[in-house]
Amino acid sequence: MTVHLEAADGVGTIRLDRPPMNALDSATQDRLRELAEEATRREDVRSVVIWGGEKVFAAGADIKEMRDMDHAAMVSRAGDLQGAFTAVARIPKPVVAAVTGYALGGGCELALCADYRIAAENAKLGQPEILLGLIPGAGGTQRLARLVGPSKAKDLIFTGRQVRADEALSIGLVDRVVPAEEVYEQAHAWAARLAAGPAIALRAAKESVDAGLETDIDTGLAIERGWFAGLFATEDRETGMRSFVEDGPGKAKFR
Repeated sequence: MTVHLEAADGVGTIRLDRPPMNALDSATQDRLRELAEEATRREDVRSVVIWGGEKVFAAGADIKEMRDMDHAAMVSRAGDLQGAFTAVARIPKPVVAAVTGYALGGGCELALCADYRIAAENAKLGQPEILLGLIPGAGGTQRLARLVGPSKAKDLIFTGRQVRADEALSIGLVDRVVPAEEVYEQAHAWAARLAAGPAIALRAAKESVDAGLETDIDTGLAIERGWFAGLFATEDRETGMRSFVEDGPGKAKFR
């Protein structure tokens, strides 16, 4: 298999494993979707790390495979391509991308599906599809613009240039830059901390932010209001408030 899911202590790691560059061919995309849906279902997975290994996150789509596809073939495939990435973006649990080496094209688009991105000092990110006479097709034109703003997104998409980790941090494309040997460790620590948190409230927070960004503020506030009130029916809310009153803030143990 080109993608694996391993779980321990509430953290699921979705590991890309298609050496040497983790090129995202159709089979890898389909497997990624399967494991994103599995991570969504599994109760022992409370947060997720997406990891390409110590050397590379993912260098993009499999160009050799794509070169042999005509218009009709891509019309048929494009929905599955986007669907695989959307499945990752819609995991209703905290997701962190641990980015080492190259995250280009589909690799960058996969990192964009995470809630938080930790990059190695040697990481390079970009959307080079324009250099092939194409545009990003797995969400890059949409998620990148929403993350860094339309002007910066157009610069990266129009030019196809790669950005180093320090520039990626400065424009908001990644959230933290660390030495390469610490990327997975820090990503796992971020995920583990949230795996111990209130699962339904974390889902509510993620869905409120994500859904709210797609609509007007009044509709977004209605989404927030519905989740906020609904959480008063959960055991985690009772646990958190009782612990706050009896022991002080930040000491609740959620089941």
